[in-house]
Parts: sequence; C-alpha cells; structure tokens
Amino acid sequence: MKRKSVETEYMEDRAALYRSLAKLDRRSFLKVSAAAAGAVLAKGLVPPHSFAPVSVAQGAEAAGADKPAFRFAYISDSHLYERKINDRFVRALLRAVEDVNALDPQPDFVFYGGDLAQLGQAAELELGAQILKSVKAPLKMMVGEHDWYLDMGERWRKLFGKPTYSWDHKGVHFVVLMSVMERDFWTKRGLTPMERMTTVAGLDNGMQSPFMVGEKQRQWLKNDLSRLADNTPLIVFSHSPLYKLYKNWNFWTDDAEEVQAILKRFENVVVIHGHTHQLLTNRIGNIHFHGLLSTAWPWPYAPQGMPELTIQMSRPDPFNPNDGCGDGEVLVHVDGLIDKVYNLWNRNPITVAKGYTASSGTKCIPPKPNRPGY
Repeated sequence: MKRKSVETEYMEDRAALYRSLAKLDRRSFLKVSAAAAGAVLAKGLVPPHSFAPVSVAQGAEAAGADKPAFRFAYISDSHLYERKINDRFVRALLRAVEDVNALDPQPDFVFYGGDLAQLGQAAELELGAQILKSVKAPLKMMVGEHDWYLDMGERWRKLFGKPTYSWDHKGVHFVVLMSVMERDFWTKRGLTPMERMTTVAGLDNGMQSPFMVGEKQRQWLKNDLSRLADNTPLIVFSHSPLYKLYKNWNFWTDDAEEVQAILKRFENVVVIHGHTHQLLTNRIGNIHFHGLLSTAWPWPYAPQGMPELTIQMSRPDPFNPNDGCGDGEVLVHVDGLIDKVYNLWNRNPITVAKGYTASSGTKCIPPKPNRPGY
C-alpha cells in the first residue's frame, strides 16, 4: 500500500479539523488550536498563508481616508506566562514591540490594551514590563482582568501607576478606564487569590459578576469631562467593550449604557477596547467602537449579539498559532474620528476607515472575509 506524503497528511488533517471546529465552544477552540500547531511543527511543515506586505499608508488611502492629524500604535492582550512555562506568547510580544519600533516615522505614542499577564503573577507582569521598556515611543498602559484579580492590582499599580487617567494630545482628549471591575463573589465563598484569579480568567463560568466601570469611576469620568466643550474630540480606552456584546463570555460591560450617557453630549467619541482579540466594529449614536487584536490568540466570534458594522476577519487557521493575531495603528483625524489599522501578522493589513463608521457602513467598506467565522 502506497504511503501518503507528509503534505497530503497535513492537508487531510487540516480539512478534518476545520469540519470539527464548527462544534467547538470558545474554550475548546484554544485547546484544539494548540494541539494542531504542535502537530504541524512536529511534521516540519509551515502552513500556507496569504500575507502580502501593504503599508499602513497604502491601506488607509485605499480605504478612502484623508490625511490624519497624528497616529499612535497599539499592542494588546499578550497573556504572558513565565518564559519557562510558555515562551510563545513572550516571543509574540517581542514581535509586536519590533513592529512598533520599526514604524517610520515613529507614532506619537504606543498604547497597550490590557491583559499583559495571564494569571496576574508578579513574574508575568514584571516580564511584560521589561519587554515593553524597549518600546521607543512614549507608552500608555491599560489594565485587563488577567492583570488585576490575583492581588487586586497591587503589582500593576507599582509597575504602571493608576489604572484610570486622562491626558490631552494635539486637540484630542484621551481617557483610560478600568472597565473590568466586578462585584465581590469571592469573600463569602472563601476563595484564595489564585482561585479568584482563575475564576475571572475563565470568563464563561457562572460564578462571577459581569464586568463594569462602577459608580466611582463614572463619577470620575463626569468630573474629568466637565471642563470640555461638546465639540472636543474624545477617545476613550476600555479593556472590555463599553457595550453589551455577549454576556456568556463576559464580552460585556454591565453599566455600559450609563457610561454611554456620560459621553452622549460630545459630537464625536471613539472607544477603543481590548479583551475580544478580534476585528470588531460598532457604532451607537455618536460613539464609534473599535476592538484590538491580540498578540496571543484570536477568539472566535460570539454566536449572537454581533454588531452589524463588524466585518469579521477571515477565520483563523488553527494550524498556525499566529494567524488572526497582530498589532496595529490608529490614525486620528482632526475631528477625532479614526482609521483603525489591523496589522494581521500572516495576512494583508485591514483598515477600517472613519468613513465606514461615520456613514454607518455605506462607504469605505472593508474587505469581507473569504472564510467567515464559525
């Protein structure tokens, strides 16, 4: 009997896995992806991809964008373990730092979108801080739930300062919110700090409460914005999306409508969030929402609640651990609206131009995926 070639085995395995993925939940998706990647490496194969270099400027121009006032870069959701446990995520963060350091001209600043660590341990956060010290441009940080719930942010504050803050830059007001607050579910149950951390990291268990900004921060936000005119361009960063996407995965902020009400008086508001690990676009009234890519892994798209302006990125190849991952840039216009550049590592970059959200999806439409999400 003639033996199949390694390449034939690879393609048959790949096709079988694609068929089985339709039945997986989000947690199982990661396990299968990791196993598939290991199988490919064991066979010594490099899976095919469709990457063709396209500059950010070319991508924005193709999307119909005019010249931006300034730009910044972003990195997000690296989920670092200690290097001795898992160095793939470490290497991915290093790659993202190389990306932003190679930009010419350099961005005005680099924003980190949260979940630097996986289990919030001091060694994980300190490793991330050490890597991020290599970023050439000024660095702005946001906290994620994986960074916080082991010690309730003690190490984070020592390394990076306050989790809630604001600043002004070239006529735009920027705000960073800690949007992954939770009601206490751990004290009465007598959970240890690590049990609390792993519960929050699980996202889709039934024990924890939904994420929220909370009354104290909402009042802080009101006070921070009170001095600004209604026509001030405003960009807000939050780790969880400031709308209600899919509660079962905690892709959700419970007091989102209350935060939106505070932002309602401004003519143009952009909210940029991490947490969902994917190209994600939404608009609610005057607020334009954009998700960030992860350097660690891509999540599947939620089975319900998807914003109608979202054009999904093509389905990640489970045989390639970097597919669907990346970093990117944000091109900020004088009116405060943005062109959001998704620098997907194994594919052509995708630009979601300001004209797309400004026209509610009738203009500057990004390319649709050739392999939609399951």
